[in-house]
Amino acid sequence: MEGLKKDYLIKITGKQTVDGEQDVIELETTGHYEEVDGVKYIYYTEYIEEEDGDSERDTVVEIKGDSLVSIIRTGEYESRLMLELDSQHQCLYQTPFGNLMITVFTTVIDFKLNDDGGYISVVYSLNFNSDFGSENEFSIELKRLSAAKPQ
Repeated sequence: MEGLKKDYLIKITGKQTVDGEQDVIELETTGHYEEVDGVKYIYYTEYIEEEDGDSERDTVVEIKGDSLVSIIRTGEYESRLMLELDSQHQCLYQTPFGNLMITVFTTVIDFKLNDDGGYISVVYSLNFNSDFGSENEFSIELKRLSAAKPQ
C-alpha cells in the first residue's frame, strides 16, 4: 500500500479459542479509514518479525452494509476472509505450511465508524476440512490522530 495515509491509530485484538484454551493477540499500528459510496474501508500494514527476516502484510477491512465484512491480506501469504452475518463461506487461506480451505460462520458483526474513528467487532467460527477448528473474535478500534498544529 504504497503512499498509504496514516492518519488513524489502529488497535486490533484477536481472540481464538480451541479446545477451551484461549489465545489473545494484540497489535497497534497506524493506517487509514475512509467511506466510499457507502462502503467503509480500514487500511493498515502489519510488520511481522520472522526468523528468516521481517516481512510486511497489507490488510484491507471492507465493510458493506450491516452484515458483510471482508478481510483482504496481501503480501507473501494472501488471504480473503468473508464474514457475513448468519452465513457460511469457504475461503482459501495461504500459510507457510501450505494452503488451507476453511469454512467460516459469522454470528456477530457490530460496528460504529465515522471520520473521528470508532470500532468494529466480529465473532465467527472456523472449520478446517469440515472439522471444527476454533471460535474467533476480533475487534478493531480506530482513533483519528491529531493533525500537527501550525507554528
